[in-house]
Amino acid sequence: MTTFLFDKIIFGPVKSRRLGISLGINLLPVDSKLCNFNCIYCECGWTPGALEMKISWHARQLVAEKLEATLQSMKEKKEPLDVITYAGNGEPTMHPEFEGIIDNTITIRNKYYPNARIAVLSNATLLHKVSVFRALNRVDDNILKLDSVFLQTIELFNKPLGKFRVEKIIEQLKQFDGNVIIQTMFVKGSFGGEKVDNTTEKELTAWIKALHQIKPKQVMIYTIARDTPSPDLEKVSLDDLNKIKDRLEGEGFRVQVSG
Repeated sequence: MTTFLFDKIIFGPVKSRRLGISLGINLLPVDSKLCNFNCIYCECGWTPGALEMKISWHARQLVAEKLEATLQSMKEKKEPLDVITYAGNGEPTMHPEFEGIIDNTITIRNKYYPNARIAVLSNATLLHKVSVFRALNRVDDNILKLDSVFLQTIELFNKPLGKFRVEKIIEQLKQFDGNVIIQTMFVKGSFGGEKVDNTTEKELTAWIKALHQIKPKQVMIYTIARDTPSPDLEKVSLDDLNKIKDRLEGEGFRVQVSG
């Protein structure tokens, strides 16, 4: 199936199904994915192997200059903007100057679009880095992935590169004291001869228990909307997503659904 990469540092603005009118920022290479996950559903395709991976970063100053030029132009044209979103071709918090880039973004946002939010989509693997934690705690929409609380499922879905302990991730998510949005991708199908489904009762019960520990200000649940590198994955129906939403709301969570 066809996947794609973002070929610029700044892209959009686009209408995001979860965030509104979003101006995207890609801190990662424009011609290669750079991530410490290899999710079977990633719209950017498979993560290159260690020998093929391009470890290169857009300089902090260059990102700031391009962002300011874009926002200035949008402001002059009176274009609307809801959110500035760090996403792109992999994991944005891997950038060695991530905290400084967020500081610059807040300053530039306040100058041109003070009512726009700043969002980061992250897989939560680098929360042990104090600078990353601080930066994420300062953005408006700190959106962190938790697709399952079972290591076997995470290894199947997300394929983390290196050691991964879900218990440690949950403990780190708790440290935000509620200043966090949990995003969960629900998928069914098969991969490599194994069944794929994180909507089972076992999965949901354990996941909801973890949410009660984390106490997020919102939970975003969604399913695949674009092509995936694995051809045997299936969307979870909007009806099933809404059943999960109703269950979560019954447990006291604020929930956003994207089918």
